[in-house]
Amino acid sequence: MKRDFLTLDDISSVELESIFKRAGEFKDGYLKETRFPALRGKSIGLIFEKSSTRTRVSFEVGINKLGGHSIFLSSRDIQLGRGESITDTARVLSSYMDGLVIRTFAHDAIEEWARNASVPVINGLTDLHHPCQVISDLFTIKEKKGRFTGLKLAYIGDGNNVAHSLIEGASRVGINISLASPKGYEPSDEIIGKAKADAARNGSFIEVTNNPLDAAESADIIYTDVWTSMGQEDDHEERLKAFKGFQVDQDLIKRGDPCLLVMHCLPAHRGEEITDTVIDGKNSIVFEQAENRLYVQMAILEMLIGA
Repeated sequence: MKRDFLTLDDISSVELESIFKRAGEFKDGYLKETRFPALRGKSIGLIFEKSSTRTRVSFEVGINKLGGHSIFLSSRDIQLGRGESITDTARVLSSYMDGLVIRTFAHDAIEEWARNASVPVINGLTDLHHPCQVISDLFTIKEKKGRFTGLKLAYIGDGNNVAHSLIEGASRVGINISLASPKGYEPSDEIIGKAKADAARNGSFIEVTNNPLDAAESADIIYTDVWTSMGQEDDHEERLKAFKGFQVDQDLIKRGDPCLLVMHCLPAHRGEEITDTVIDGKNSIVFEQAENRLYVQMAILEMLIGA
């Protein structure tokens, strides 16, 4: 039976640990120029309605390293961009391909892809969730800190798709998470409510505040993202005003633990949500975090689509 990966709820805790382990193995093997032919003879479609650097390139390279073949299609390249339904497109592409990576806007669109595709569908980003990003983030944290329990992650910025998946991921592994967003830009109450059960089981907490200094206090990790995501460009000036005081700068990171890690899912709007000094500073693991997307997605691809 085919499996989809649309949110972190689609992966069990045991499978999550397995992904971390396998990603580490891929990372070691990749550095030794070893290839892993789990996708030999398989074709994976990348259907992107949003532009991408890390998601597209890491998936394409990962598929290649696993012995598979990737086919990149923007919505402008196929009849989907001229009114063909997701239902029909998913059924047709399923007859050609062994899996689909979808990067789109509305989350219900990827759910429609999954309902109608007979091959696995992987979420490469929607407006509500970014699960591949966050599994990679968790892998990076474990790589750097050696543990999850007892850590505090402060997320500073928009309560967006990354924040939602971080809430789900942190509560799953027992990381305490404190999110600071301006009023009106907080993460979804529904997602927080669902994640609190996992947090309670794992002895961690989820808190939301409108004060970035409070969130950053004694944090082991400070994480931020752009204030204006794709599709929100018309609101850019309004958002710059709303997020004033939420920049991750040297003053903010001083509130954290002396061994603080700074994370950002990229792309960064330097000088807005984060300063050059911080993103390029000694606490930053931003580019290692980006690199790890490759290894984690290789592990996800192998688990869902591999022979």
